[in-house]
Amino acid sequence: MLELRGISKQLEAFSLENISFSVEKGDYFVILGESGAGKSVILELIAGMEKVDSGFIYLNSKNITHQAIQKRGISMVFQDFSIFPHFTVAENIGYALKAGLFSKAEIKQRVLKLAEEMEISNILLRKPKTLSGGELQRVALARALAAEPQLLLLDEPLAAIDVRLQDQLRALLRKLNRKGITIIHVTHDFEEAISLANQIAVIHDGKLICRGTPDVIFQAPNHPFLARFAGIRNFFKATLVYETDTNIATVRLGSGIKINLASDVASGDGYFILPSDEIIITNDQPHSSASNTLKGEIYDIIPSFKGIDIMVNCGEMFHITITKPSKEKLGLEIGKTIWISWKAMNGRFI
Repeated sequence: MLELRGISKQLEAFSLENISFSVEKGDYFVILGESGAGKSVILELIAGMEKVDSGFIYLNSKNITHQAIQKRGISMVFQDFSIFPHFTVAENIGYALKAGLFSKAEIKQRVLKLAEEMEISNILLRKPKTLSGGELQRVALARALAAEPQLLLLDEPLAAIDVRLQDQLRALLRKLNRKGITIIHVTHDFEEAISLANQIAVIHDGKLICRGTPDVIFQAPNHPFLARFAGIRNFFKATLVYETDTNIATVRLGSGIKINLASDVASGDGYFILPSDEIIITNDQPHSSASNTLKGEIYDIIPSFKGIDIMVNCGEMFHITITKPSKEKLGLEIGKTIWISWKAMNGRFI
């Protein structure tokens, strides 16, 4: 349906470089990245609000790279909603239809139908200043859908919404997508992306670093930035050596640390991943089935929603998640020397 081919854009202190991806009809496509990564610029280029420096944009096989905004058949909902403050809700929703060949009766009918779908029929005569963030977002969505666009663009649609209302808005967006509306949604929120998308493109420093289904992207992250998004703290550049004669794989980290790994991946450079809750902490050197054991010093102790995050310097900084009772039982404190261990099967090389 939509295809970006080698799109680049230079702004004052930022550049978008050679962005290429395609969106199929009916997709819920999320562009994920940190603030300033270039996500919103991509939406503005698709919508025609910004002009590309190089590359092409196709919609339904038609080149729309230089087509006027109003002729693209694309609607966009902005992060700040951009609702006309002097119009009522009904007037805001029907505004885009006034430029078309619609009678007053047809506009009214369309507004009432959209208001019902957005569950805002009871506020049609109110002004924006009297509405909550969730209500404003629904009005903005209704207005964007009034012209029946081929593609709906959403710029951080949940960012200005109270946390209590975000689940309701997510459910509404999923409902719209199930009805066949193709959506491209920009966000910096990892969980938001997973809860909505069937396809995700990850943008970092103006570059597309990966795209695919949520499970593929986050189960096997191939970039440190992506690993942080997925909540993986132990993510190291590494070299794997696999000896076919002995079926033994060894990973060497940048600091020289050697790690045993249960893997049949071919030798080469890549990344070593180790879940923080698969590591065991002991005060003495362990004598267990764990095939990897390192001695280190506690660098920091950080409370988290999962428990306690223990940062241990073993030549590389490892993160270990344990419970508060375990921390107290082990008598862990910053500067203490401890041992960490894990089984070969718990680590992964990609």
